[in-house]
Parts: sequence; C-alpha cells; structure tokens
Amino acid sequence: MTKGNINVSVENIFPLIKKFLYSDHEIFLRELISNATDATLKLKHLTNIGEAKVDYGNPKIEVRIDKENKKLHIIDQGLGMTAEEVEKYINQVAFSGAEEFLDKYKDSAKDSGIIGHFGLGFYSAFMVAEKVEILTKSYRDENPAVRWICDGSPEFTLEETTDKTDRGTEIILHIAEDSTEFLEESRIRELLMKYNKFMPVPIKFGTKTETLPLPEGSAEDAVAETVEIDNIVNNPTPAWTKAPNELKDEDYKAFYHELYPMQFEEPLFNIHLNVDYPFNLTGVLFFPKLANNLNIEKDKIQLYQNQVYVTDEVKGIVPDFLMLLRGVIDSPDIPLNVSRSYLQADGAVKKISSYITKKVADKMVSLINENREDYNKKWNDIKIVIEYGMISEDKFFEKSDKFALYPTTDGKYFLWNELEEKIKPSQTDKDGNLIILYATNADEQHSYIQSAKDKGYEVILLDSPIVPHLIQKLETSKEKISFARVDADHINNLIKKDEPAISKLNETEKEALKKSVEESINDKKFTVQLEDLDSTDAPFTITQPEFMRRMKDMQATGGGGMFGMGGFPEMYNLVVNSNSEFATKILANENAEEKSSQIKYALDLAKLSQNLLKGKDLTDFIQRSYKQLEK
Repeated sequence: MTKGNINVSVENIFPLIKKFLYSDHEIFLRELISNATDATLKLKHLTNIGEAKVDYGNPKIEVRIDKENKKLHIIDQGLGMTAEEVEKYINQVAFSGAEEFLDKYKDSAKDSGIIGHFGLGFYSAFMVAEKVEILTKSYRDENPAVRWICDGSPEFTLEETTDKTDRGTEIILHIAEDSTEFLEESRIRELLMKYNKFMPVPIKFGTKTETLPLPEGSAEDAVAETVEIDNIVNNPTPAWTKAPNELKDEDYKAFYHELYPMQFEEPLFNIHLNVDYPFNLTGVLFFPKLANNLNIEKDKIQLYQNQVYVTDEVKGIVPDFLMLLRGVIDSPDIPLNVSRSYLQADGAVKKISSYITKKVADKMVSLINENREDYNKKWNDIKIVIEYGMISEDKFFEKSDKFALYPTTDGKYFLWNELEEKIKPSQTDKDGNLIILYATNADEQHSYIQSAKDKGYEVILLDSPIVPHLIQKLETSKEKISFARVDADHINNLIKKDEPAISKLNETEKEALKKSVEESINDKKFTVQLEDLDSTDAPFTITQPEFMRRMKDMQATGGGGMFGMGGFPEMYNLVVNSNSEFATKILANENAEEKSSQIKYALDLAKLSQNLLKGKDLTDFIQRSYKQLEK
C-alpha cells in the first residue's frame, strides 16, 4: 500500500474547490460522468486504431445510489487506470489526462469526442463527499486493480485490490451530511436529465419493466411477459450529431420536443449548424412561433461541449437577436472557465457569432425562394427575430432585402424592392421623397387607413414593439425615403403634392374659427391647425406628430433615440377642416355657450376615433349623447 500527499501547490486545495472553483455543487455529477465518458471514448479510439487489443463491446456508464450506506457510485467500462496512472492523473492535479491524450493522439483523435479540458473536474466530488474512493482496473490485463482513497485532506492511500476484476473505473462518493440531497433518486435523475441527457455513451440509472409483445397466434387471454431492462436515461445520438441528410422533418420536431418537453406547439422551421473550420460547431436552432413576444426567459438555447450540457446563458456566442430562438449549440472550441460556468472573451466566439448570423440569413433566403406563399404565412411569427436582427447586426441588415417582408393592411406581402416599385408612382412627394405609410394597429387606425386607401395609397402594417428602431434604421440606410404613420397627420399633409388647395373661408374667418376652437377646448395638449380639406372629410381629426410619437415609442422599448431621456409630454395636433359644413356652422353660431358645446362634442368624437376618450371624459360624453337622443 502507498501513502502520500497529493501534489498540489497550496496546502489544501479542497476548501478552495468547494468555495471558489465550483460555486454550484450539483455539477460534480456532470464532471464525473464527463470523465467516465472520456475514459470510454478513449478506449473506443484505441481499439479503432489497433493500440488496445480488447473487445470494446457496448459499454455504458452506471450511476447507482446506496442510500443506506450514504454512497453514490459512478461506474464506467472504459480505459481504467494503473497505479502509476492514478498517481499521475489523480494525485498530480496539474496534469489533465484528457489534454495529454489529445496531444499524443491529436491527428487520429480529433473526432473521438473527448470532453475533458480540465484536470480539476474529478476534484469537484469533494464538494459533496467527505471521502472519495476510486476502484479502477486498466484495460491492460497484466495490471492489477487498485483502490485510491482520500478523505478531503491532501493525504491519500493507494493499494492493489482484488475487489474489481473487470476493466474500467468506479468512483464511490461517501456523501457528506450537508449533501444528502444527492442520495435522493429524484435529485440524481433531475441532474442526469439536465447535464447528461445527450451524452455520447449510454447512462444507466436503475432498471425499468418492459412488456414483451405477444407471439403471433397467442390466445386472447394470454398475458404478455415482462422483463427488467437497464433504464438508459440519455440519448447518445441527438439530432445535432447527425448529418442533415440523415434527418427528416419529423426527426427535427421529435428532437425539439425532447429538448423542450413542455412545448406543445411545433417549431416553424429549423437551421442545422455544422462547421469544422476555422472552429468546430454543430447544433440545431429552431424558430418557435413568436408573434410579438420578446420574452426570452423560458426555453432558451442550450450550450453543450461535446454533448455535455454547460449552460443556457449563451449571450456572446449567439447574437442578441437570435436569443429568441430555441435549440442547441455544441462546440469544443468555446472557451469557458474551469468550472464551465462562464464564457471567456475570445476571438473564436466572435467568429462563431458571425457564422450563426450568416447561417440564419442564408436560411431565410432559401425559405423564401423555395416557397414564398408558406414564408408569407409564417412571417408574423418570425418577424420579431428578423427585425431585431436588422437593427442590431449590420451584416444581417445588408442581406435583409432578400427576405424581410413588409405586409400591407390588406394582407399583401412585399420585399423591399417590390414595395418600392409598387408605391413609387403614387407615393413620391413633391420633393422626390418616397413616403411609406404605415399603421401599427389596423383596427385602431382604421379611419386613417381608409383615407389613405381612398387616395390609392398602400399602407403597410408594422406592429412589432421594435418598429420605431427599425424605421430609423431603414431611413438612415436608404436614400430619399421617409416613413409616416398613417395617423400622424391628415393624409394630404403626409404625402405633399403640388396641388392647389381651394378654401371656402377667407383669412379673417379662419382666424375667428381657430380662436373659437382654441378657447373652447382650452387644452395645452392640443395644437390647433386649420386645413383646407375636402368638404366630405371629417371636421376634426386628431394626429400625433411623427417625431414626438416615435421618441415615446422608442423610450417604451428601451432607448430614446439621440435624446435618451424620458418624460415625453402628450402632444397632439387637432386638424380642423375649414371647408367642412361644421366649420361654417360654428362661424355662423352667435350663441357662445352653444358654440363651445358643439366644439367640445366634435373634439370628443375625434378623441373617440383615436381611443383617447377614457375615464370620466368618456362617461360624461356617453351621458351627453343620451341626452341628445332625448331632445
């Protein structure tokens, strides 16, 4: 038997591990199963190249709870270790077995899927165990099995043993009093499903009963036999590890529900990622039905390293606008800290982010080219991602003309060049600017939309919460175009033409009309402006200045444009149609009280059309209206 001290550079590494290195104690199971997977895949590689003369077979990793004796066992059928290897890889913390193995076999082992990057992973066991045992036997038959024991101090014992006769390694954790939760079957199952659900080696956790099919010709009252089989908790070959040509649409959908069991809706489509230069990256991203939902707190993209779950906090790897998607990204090249908890800033990460952005843009182009009608139908559920990408990623914006749609309030869908071609003849103003009319709510802005349609104009529907930012991006990136919300002014003022205005009133009458209206409404929120409109147009129309409304909308979605400040006041224009019969009636009425009442009633109607009449004002208006009926 050998006794000794573990070769560490501080007096006792274990308190440091427990306190600083691994803040989340539950990851000990991930690390130990990762090590077991490494040992298994290393053996597979050595047998493939003829260096290990053993039967690889169908190895698995077993996790076993011994609640009575407060032990947790992790057992593999991999390489195993000799006494010398235990001394080197377990006692000398500075070495990482996986790193040395990859270095030695770097040419032939690059696709062997070995996980280990950190030699300290094994020591995470001491976060939950007061004592750790290793029983291990090398695949080289001439070497005896050995037992290593350490109680969390730098001291250990290492001795030969006859307790193990088959190859591989068994880690036995003597669970500490403050960690007995890890002796509960439900807790271990939870961790296996969280971290090891897609590990590349089958993981056994207990057994389950399976009913055998009845033989052909069995009697009606025959009872089917049942057998106890290994309960394999993981899927060693998830969709992202396969080539796209091996998978059908139903395979991707099944994988989506495997990732997110509580999602009952089908994803709209997926993007399969697969690149091996200048970095290694695989994965599958799904577009869920989003509509205008900006909530990214639930069912996020999951990050894996060689099928080991790391985190679902993928900010930095995945561009911000794609955080709304779901799925998996797997890369051994993503630099993490030693506990795999935090992403390290790195040039490779930026390349990965750029690659994912390009891949999504390419997918959009292929989808719209393959089936434009189907793409149009899905637009409402994907637009929030596309529009967010156009705002936040310049390279994505540059490609967006090929796949970003601009739907009209009539349900037609245009690409940018199609929209320009359609509206240029009618919606170019007297200064040569193309005016794009848009609505954010087809129901609330119906009367304004109708006024635009009566002029032969197209009104596009932009109703996502980030529209103000998108409009600003388009206006600053494209020449001689301007967006105007359809209710920002009277339609004649939104697209100004060289057309003479005919007025029924002279200037003196107009001044008198304006004064009467201003005195009657007496509200600083409203700026009264007289317009010589068609006599059939509404007498009063409320509009909100485009600039002020845009600033308020931007503020509501996180950003106040160049001002970056809050507290924008409510400001509206009250457009008075000086050619209306109502204007003539107001001027002719000499009863000041009656005139004021008429003006206030007309203002209430205008407010009602803009959904601005609320609370007490709405109650008073309804009561006045009923009294009018009684006259």
